[in-house]
Amino acid sequence: MELNREHFRAIIYYNFQIQLSQQECLAELLSVFGNEAPHQSTISRWYGEFKRGRVILSDDPRVGAPKSAVSQENVDAVRKLIIEDRHVTYHEIEVSLKTSKTSIQKILHEELGVRKLVSRWTLHLLTEEQKAARVNWCQKTLDRFNTGNSKNVYSIVSGDQSWIYCYESENKRKSAMVATIVTKAGHIATIPHNEQRTVTADWYTTICLPKVITELRKINPERRIILHQDNASSHTAQKTRQYLTEENVELLDHPPYSPDRSPNNFFTFPNIKNRLRGQRFQSPEEAVDAFKKAVLDLPADEWNKCFENWFERMQMCINLRGEYF
Repeated sequence: MELNREHFRAIIYYNFQIQLSQQECLAELLSVFGNEAPHQSTISRWYGEFKRGRVILSDDPRVGAPKSAVSQENVDAVRKLIIEDRHVTYHEIEVSLKTSKTSIQKILHEELGVRKLVSRWTLHLLTEEQKAARVNWCQKTLDRFNTGNSKNVYSIVSGDQSWIYCYESENKRKSAMVATIVTKAGHIATIPHNEQRTVTADWYTTICLPKVITELRKINPERRIILHQDNASSHTAQKTRQYLTEENVELLDHPPYSPDRSPNNFFTFPNIKNRLRGQRFQSPEEAVDAFKKAVLDLPADEWNKCFENWFERMQMCINLRGEYF
């Protein structure tokens, strides 16, 4: 039998009644249910409710219309998933965003205007303003780095996050998120997001970026770092910008609505996921390990070609006046 929220709340209530601490309650749930166990914050919240005398385990009735899951953030996230993998399924998008199929359908067909063509998602046309912004960014970047021939290209560190999908032994779909950072010289780091939730500025600045910067400065303590990342909220947050300034890391901007302008999205993630396609893993951790191994197995010259292709793609974007391709 699959346990729902009320089942877990009943277990938490029982542990509360027999005077287990919150940590003891969490440890017990993790030992039995593993990744299916409620988060510590959920246990803390319900302990608080029970202390106030609550005995009803069902959700409180909601007043008013539910909050729409069709936010700009989710629209951008779905666009990114489609560009990263044109064969991505409804279920994989639902797992990634943790929202309903109805919301996904609305995002796909009303917001993005996509359709399935031979099992591949085809994106709608960008607005003229969006296309112009893409062209301007590409031209500016080509000029700055001499169409990719400048030695400063080796200073660019490009990072992004993606979901890895896997199957656990009970045949329930599971996923793991990783952040992967690459350069023209090769792969720098792949960092799992163990909580499998939305990437926050806190996680990005206390776990992800420090590991990346440490790895880079092991190679060369005086190395110039130009960080390329997309416009996700965790990347553009004030906390992130302040951290990068303190670490003397230069930030390379990124055009809006352009997941296809990231080396990880057009090379790393599709390449590695194709290598892992069809494999079954017993846990998200095993999937992450397989992902890391596949990345490390890529020859050094592939990364060089990837960055060469990046600048070629910028010119193609200009030639096509900002259209996706």
